[in-house]
Amino acid sequence: MAEERLRVDALVVGGGIAGMQASLDLADQGYHVALVEREPSIGGKMIALSKVFPTLDCCSCITTPKMSAVAHHENIHLFTYTEVKTIEPNGGSYLVHCVEKPRYVDTGLCTGCRQCEYACPIDLPDPFQMGLSAHRAIRVPFSTAVPQKAVLDIDHCLLCGKCEKACPVDAIDFTQGPQDLVIEARAIVLATGYETTPRDAKAEYGAGKLSNVIDGLMMERLLAPTGPYLHVLRPSDGKEPDSIAYVQCAGSRDETLGVSYCSRVCCMYAIKQAMLLSGALPMADITIYYMDIRTFGKGYEQFYQNARAMGIEFVKAKVGRITEDEYRNPIVRVEIMEEASRVEERKHDLVVLSVGMLPAYDPRPLYGVPIAEDGFVEAACPNIAPPMTAQPGVFAAGTATGPMDIVDSIVMAGAAAAEAAAYLERHDGEAKTYAGRSISMGEKEAIHA
Repeated sequence: MAEERLRVDALVVGGGIAGMQASLDLADQGYHVALVEREPSIGGKMIALSKVFPTLDCCSCITTPKMSAVAHHENIHLFTYTEVKTIEPNGGSYLVHCVEKPRYVDTGLCTGCRQCEYACPIDLPDPFQMGLSAHRAIRVPFSTAVPQKAVLDIDHCLLCGKCEKACPVDAIDFTQGPQDLVIEARAIVLATGYETTPRDAKAEYGAGKLSNVIDGLMMERLLAPTGPYLHVLRPSDGKEPDSIAYVQCAGSRDETLGVSYCSRVCCMYAIKQAMLLSGALPMADITIYYMDIRTFGKGYEQFYQNARAMGIEFVKAKVGRITEDEYRNPIVRVEIMEEASRVEERKHDLVVLSVGMLPAYDPRPLYGVPIAEDGFVEAACPNIAPPMTAQPGVFAAGTATGPMDIVDSIVMAGAAAAEAAAYLERHDGEAKTYAGRSISMGEKEAIHA
């Protein structure tokens, strides 16, 4: 298959909230932007969340319009299900070699009708629902996915042909292969996001083995209107929990895990979820076991005080171990530190581990961008221009640079776009004349000649 080539002003790597915001800010200034996302849809982690703190606004209501704006912006070239493989300096620009993975669906024909999904006989754990429900081997990733195109998991496909027969537009193509793509960009914005610390990282907490010990992102899906059960039910038996506990710092501030830093958002998302649970399950008892409560942003302290006033129990304590009884009810062994230190065992129906943030991507092999001690991208001038990296023309945004909440991620993305625009203005503007359209190798050589 022929190699596709594109010349743009800026390449944004990552289609989460930071990557979308940086892309839109640059595109609105007239720059041509290529946005590369490795998943089948843009939206990142935020599209899977229920509500944001401290306003409790709907996450989907914020994210979906940005996803649509990115997809329809005339200056943004969107590439989903695409990974960056190599980067080559090219004078005042970079040649970025990408591979667009095969969906085994012709996206030019697919209408997102899901008839293939309904016909498929194979069920697999759904990563969007954090494994709490299933999806078919061929499916549209989720209801608000952008693009709204099906993708086939060929590794689990039976090649039975039922999806092909059900497709009304003959979009299924089992012969598809990877598509090579070369993007020449004068500036790059890394918005590669974060991953959460593994739920089973601390064996003493039993996560991964105890079905009613879940993490914060799983609770987000239980609380979301498009969640797997359309209600908060515990995974083991579908019971509505009467007692829910949160364990703070379950993946942060722990040298044994190699994560010595505070992930900043854990206290606030636990408080947010506890408040939402109070509305969804008015009779449930909700307890948050914490070492310190860190409410660092505007309105966050008042948000915390509101939660206390709602009757949510905050217990200053260290959780040492979580086991379960014969009914799969988690038993939390905890050292209470509020008064005279004492050890108790408390039984709950459901336990949520407030896991922290880890860097999702190491930029050193491809981009030559140094990282800090915590593994996140290191800023070249943290006190003057936080998005700038040590590599000329390469900037970083959002949680690629460190743990932060959604508000700070959006602000950081705007700053990265501003720095990238300033960089582009300081350099040769000739490339902008040719930006945004596919070019042949001969034309490319003629331009540089």
